[in-house]
Amino acid sequence: MKNKSIWLEEKRKDYFKKLDHDLEVDVLIVGGGITGISTAYHLSKSNLKVSLVEKNKLCEGVTSRTTGKLTYLQENIYSKIKTFHGEDKSRLYLKSQIDAMNLVKSIVEKHKIDCDLEKVKSYVFTDDKDVSNLEKEMNLLYNFDIPIKLTDVLPNKVEVGSSYFVSDTYVFHPLKYLYKLVDISLKTGVNFYEDTKVISIDKEEDYFICKTDDVSIKAKYVVLAVHYPYFLFPFLMPFKSYLEKSYIGAYKVSKNHKFSAINISKPVISTRYHESGKNIYQLYLTNSHNYCVKNNEENNFCELLEQNDLEPDYLWSNKDIITNDLLPYIGRLNDSNLLIGTGYNTWGMTNGSLAGKILSDIILNKKNKYVDLFSPHRKLNLGSFVNFPVALWSSAYSFIKTKISKNKSWYSDKVKFVKRDGKDIAIYTDEHGIKHMVHNLCPHMKCSLIFNEIEKTWDCPCHGSRFDVDGNVIEGPSNYNITYKE
Repeated sequence: MKNKSIWLEEKRKDYFKKLDHDLEVDVLIVGGGITGISTAYHLSKSNLKVSLVEKNKLCEGVTSRTTGKLTYLQENIYSKIKTFHGEDKSRLYLKSQIDAMNLVKSIVEKHKIDCDLEKVKSYVFTDDKDVSNLEKEMNLLYNFDIPIKLTDVLPNKVEVGSSYFVSDTYVFHPLKYLYKLVDISLKTGVNFYEDTKVISIDKEEDYFICKTDDVSIKAKYVVLAVHYPYFLFPFLMPFKSYLEKSYIGAYKVSKNHKFSAINISKPVISTRYHESGKNIYQLYLTNSHNYCVKNNEENNFCELLEQNDLEPDYLWSNKDIITNDLLPYIGRLNDSNLLIGTGYNTWGMTNGSLAGKILSDIILNKKNKYVDLFSPHRKLNLGSFVNFPVALWSSAYSFIKTKISKNKSWYSDKVKFVKRDGKDIAIYTDEHGIKHMVHNLCPHMKCSLIFNEIEKTWDCPCHGSRFDVDGNVIEGPSNYNITYKE
């Protein structure tokens, strides 16, 4: 069993160098996942000078941890959005997801991209206790002229309480798709840099100065295409969202049943199939929860394993930003040329692809009908009021909890938290007896860390920063390492 995403088996032929000189561009994109690369692709046909920087390696962050679905059936999200925003905006969000799905399909067909794009049926199901919520969502989709069909059995013969499905959705290999977009963008003049970490963004007159450890980048536009946007304290991201964590296994099976499915009950169950060479895998996601609440990662993974008799070939986790009103934040911050795309509420493949088009349209002064819907500064709504206490509680609870108890009862004897010269130090001793020591403090907002003994990472339960065993940051919002040397 490999403790990594199945998509990371797709190896790139080469990597990009670190930016080692000062740079002046029209557009700087910070972040090399689906949002950043999609934005770069849509801007590549313009006359603008565009560069993208990634703090680690392209596509190896949150984008690599997805299940790779392109579907507009997303649990019972439309009835929830209707409650928060009204029926018109719920319908518009549905239209955006269909457009995003078809956008990816058209790009794949135009460039003949080999990314395992496959048309499949998509199901939403529930057990008996949630039938009323399923019917509510189903009736709304009927009103939106979506041709859903009813069933109580999934194509793999699994019986469910109630279910409906559509036949025009897709699954794909996200990294194969994005690597090809990078190649296309390179040919039209976009520059990509890896291992290049932006640590500050300052506004000067009508441009921005973005600094790394070594160089400066001057840009008219800056696109923050990172999972959890940093540099944005006035935007108060921790109070507008919370983190949800999920656990995924890829299991070798004998048949591709060619469907994807998700339920609306708890625990969440999401599945799809993927063919890789001669092998067929069922991807199975479950145990989604507010990240601040359940930090026993070994137990969380065990809950996934207990739901399947097979041993997974791949095992990994993912984190998603859940916004208070269930709509992403895509667009300008205030009236400036600083733009963001984030908060995709577990549907990053459609919303990240859509964000690339919206952000590029804004920069190119093109009209886009979804700008107001996803505006980061949209008006307050019911969702903002209802879920604000959840977001506030999540940040406060996780911060306090990490300070009260550092040596968790579930840790093995390989994990220790100690004081050294008045500093909090965390130590993991690996299977070879080598000690890996880090500062037990996330640089983002000073939360203490927990150790993920399955994936061998130091994780911040407050806002999701991740560090490798030696303290090198692999996922933000932290922008700094926590390395420690005696």
